[in-house]
Amino acid sequence: MKDMRDIEQELLKKLSIADLERANAYAKDLGRGLQIIRSFPQGVTVFGSARLPQDHRYCKMAFELGHLLAENGHAVISGGGPGIMEAASHGAYEIGGRTIGFNITLMHEQFPNPYLTDCLTFEYFFARKVMLAMAAKVFAFFPGGFGTMDEVWEILLLMQEKKMPKMPVFLVGEDFWSGYEEMFQKMIMNRLIEPDDLRIFKITDNLRDIVDAANRMGHPKISENYYDGFRDGIKAERDQSIQG
Repeated sequence: MKDMRDIEQELLKKLSIADLERANAYAKDLGRGLQIIRSFPQGVTVFGSARLPQDHRYCKMAFELGHLLAENGHAVISGGGPGIMEAASHGAYEIGGRTIGFNITLMHEQFPNPYLTDCLTFEYFFARKVMLAMAAKVFAFFPGGFGTMDEVWEILLLMQEKKMPKMPVFLVGEDFWSGYEEMFQKMIMNRLIEPDDLRIFKITDNLRDIVDAANRMGHPKISENYYDGFRDGIKAERDQSIQG
């Protein structure tokens, strides 16, 4: 019977040159990202629209949040672009906080904002999303478009399915996110999700909720990450469940 190494070698032989080049490009994006997130303690990742002007009330809230997080010693992580990302970075940068931007090459809108202490530009969305998740101990989702929705649903799904550690998740902007509550209740009524799934996140306008959650998570060492050993723990939990 063939072992996994033999199977993997056979699969590699079947890959085309284009496939190998593509796989190497993916690995390069991921490797560069992992290198930079190991250079600072996990912080708070802030998501939200790149299209909002800095005088918009949501951007003003993001600025205040960035300021409060830096004041409490937490790094602010974002997609590195304009809008909500710029506002949060600006708030932290203004008082000397660390602001990390994981930027991406797009046709429009996305360019690094001037308030980043560290910036890395990605080619691939999925690699960028991995870093935005792995760099975080708390998540703050401000209103946004398709990109923000993609990010929030993926984080909630990964936590629901225990594919990543459960960390505090906040949907900031009660007037915006409250519109989703009816849809969540329909999901529960149709048994598409469980009532406990709604406990993964909290809808809030209180920025102190986010700061307090970050304070409770503490300040992990640079050498540590909440993902370290996570898969081993899940495997042990599954094995115990099967044996039980």
